[in-house]
Amino acid sequence: MLPKHIAIIMDGNGRWAQARGYPRFYGHLRGSNRVKEIVREARRMGIRALTLYAFSTENWKRPEEELNVLWKTLKKYVHRQIKDMKKNGIRLHVIGEMERLPADVRAELEQAMNELKDGKEMVLTFALSYGGRAEIIQAARSFAQDCQSGKADPASLNEQTFQDYLWTSALGEFADVDLMIRTSGEKRISNFLLWQLSYAEFDFPELNWPDYSVEEFHKSLENFKNRKRRFGAV
Repeated sequence: MLPKHIAIIMDGNGRWAQARGYPRFYGHLRGSNRVKEIVREARRMGIRALTLYAFSTENWKRPEEELNVLWKTLKKYVHRQIKDMKKNGIRLHVIGEMERLPADVRAELEQAMNELKDGKEMVLTFALSYGGRAEIIQAARSFAQDCQSGKADPASLNEQTFQDYLWTSALGEFADVDLMIRTSGEKRISNFLLWQLSYAEFDFPELNWPDYSVEEFHKSLENFKNRKRRFGAV
């Protein structure tokens, strides 16, 4: 059985570039080609939701030159792929502190999300200026505000109610992650989708993201298929 929702931490772009004597930002340029390939393959295989950790709240500490390349690369990807995504029924979604992004990046993303809003086959989510703890805090604040205004009752709070306040609520039944992949061999989740990963299976391929091919993606899916998911039961 295929996972319905796959989340990927695209790690190792900078290390890939430095190992070859290139500036770190060159790895992001090469990594964007992998994004295009993996998105297309996920859609072809019938994956319903794909979430890519593109930029964390901690990534703001990186050098300005690298940040500028990241934003240019993201804008170029969205601009070039929007026709293909629309043709293939892909809806674009963004989670994170979108208000912190450069104005031109926000404008590009908002235009693309509006144009792709009717996509029914797969939701492609970019996590940008995203942190799992920040997501949970904002959800708690939003619920508290609704309680103060009388829109919600504290006694009504349960897992489903709380999930409706998370940034991933737009994914509906596919909000929970089935498979989380982190490239580069690092074995940690780095504040990514803390709520949604509760019962996910993890895969940690040793390859850096620019080397993570469609064939390697198939290996990750095969590993997932061979696992027995118990969800706390026997």
